[in-house]
Amino acid sequence: MRAIWKGAVSFGLVSVPVKLYSATESHDVSFRQVHASDGGRIKYQRVCAIDGEEIAYADIAKGYETEDGEMVILSDDDMAQLPSTSSREIAVEKFVPTDQIDPMLFEKSYYLEPEKSGAKPYALLRQALIDADRMAVVTVALRQRTTVAVLRVRDDVIVLQTMMWPDEIRQPDFTIDTGEIKDSEVKMANMLVETLAGDFDAGDFEDDYADAVQELVRTKIEGGEIKRTPTSTKSSGEVVDLLAALQRSVQNAKSARGEATDADDGTDEKPARKTAAKKAPAKKTTARKTTAKKAPAKKTTAKKTTTRKSAAKKAS
Repeated sequence: MRAIWKGAVSFGLVSVPVKLYSATESHDVSFRQVHASDGGRIKYQRVCAIDGEEIAYADIAKGYETEDGEMVILSDDDMAQLPSTSSREIAVEKFVPTDQIDPMLFEKSYYLEPEKSGAKPYALLRQALIDADRMAVVTVALRQRTTVAVLRVRDDVIVLQTMMWPDEIRQPDFTIDTGEIKDSEVKMANMLVETLAGDFDAGDFEDDYADAVQELVRTKIEGGEIKRTPTSTKSSGEVVDLLAALQRSVQNAKSARGEATDADDGTDEKPARKTAAKKAPAKKTTARKTTAKKAPAKKTTAKKTTTRKSAAKKAS
């Protein structure tokens, strides 16, 4: 992992120098929008909705849309006047019971690693949080904006979790009319809960959608159902055709030297014979002898193999 932020946790007169690492990553399946006939990616242009003209990036400004649809343009000078901070401090405001914070407020999780000089106070803070069964509510500046977060312990590591502001949690605008609930129905529901009761283990659950997509893609790759595009870097996605890769290496090496290449990317026998014929026409007879399986063919074959290996080595 790569640290994305460095600073210090401060509580009272104690300061703990730490590094911040992103604790989560998304494994969500993503697809490209492509042209169905050739697999080319679809490009999007920055077009003004009013005059229909394509806009250069330098001419794009930030705009705040009002409730009635009016647009307020904010310049760089306007943005510079907004409050921002670059503090490298994670300031502990208070220690609160863990059950007082609604999980809906949690947003992004980060691991805190202590610098060597802060290992001992880090361990003390970690143990204090465990013994008190509390979280530390902190303020921290990330990406030039101050946000509220909490520190809690996960295994042996202190985790910082940023929080949403209270007004970012939406309130439900609907009511639930349950009607009359009978005691027998409640009893049956409780029995169902007891039947399915158990301990939570994240390993019990799998992303079957992502697995199914990977299997579908793998099947299509192995069946040759792929589109070759200018950005292709492998012969067939995950399934690498070694022979084809070596052939392309030879072709690339020849192109770099300005030599003629085999346009149809067939077997490497054809370009080897053409090269030999250019350098020494007399070797055509030797090539026929190779077909007839006579002894001199071994020398010629060795030369051809050496040539191909050398070309492949240069290409790599």
